[in-house]
Amino acid sequence: MTAITLRSVEDLRTNVGREVGVSAWRTIDQAMIDAFAEVTADHQWIHTDPARAGSSPFGSTIAHGLLTLSLGPAMLYELLPLENLEGIVFGLNYGYEKVRFPAPVPVGSRVRLRLTIGGVDEVAGGLQLRLVQTFELDGADKPVCVAEQLTRIITR
Repeated sequence: MTAITLRSVEDLRTNVGREVGVSAWRTIDQAMIDAFAEVTADHQWIHTDPARAGSSPFGSTIAHGLLTLSLGPAMLYELLPLENLEGIVFGLNYGYEKVRFPAPVPVGSRVRLRLTIGGVDEVAGGLQLRLVQTFELDGADKPVCVAEQLTRIITR
């Protein structure tokens, strides 16, 4: 659900510090966790062994932190399709300034992204957009991931 409407590069500048919106919920199931483990070769038992993880302090397997972070692009496109903004040719993921995983994501839970424009800076050929991504767990007070993503935007 989008909180503000953005139509142009100027709209990005005038909305620094404002929340763009909140994405739809996504369910994290064991098949997703196992597929991520396969791709990354991270087969730590807390992620991939439901029987053993059941006796852990978490009571079940948990998603890899990087799996949670990797959901960001799809959720970001849902809230801020950069290619639709006037004056933008395209955007590129430039990296992350800071990433934290303050709480686990248990298998079977739902997460969503709350997106805020943290900053817009001029760079050669366009802009650098700082996007604050807060991943929320359904029913929890504490976020499961907070990341400051940097996106390079090539402008016309």
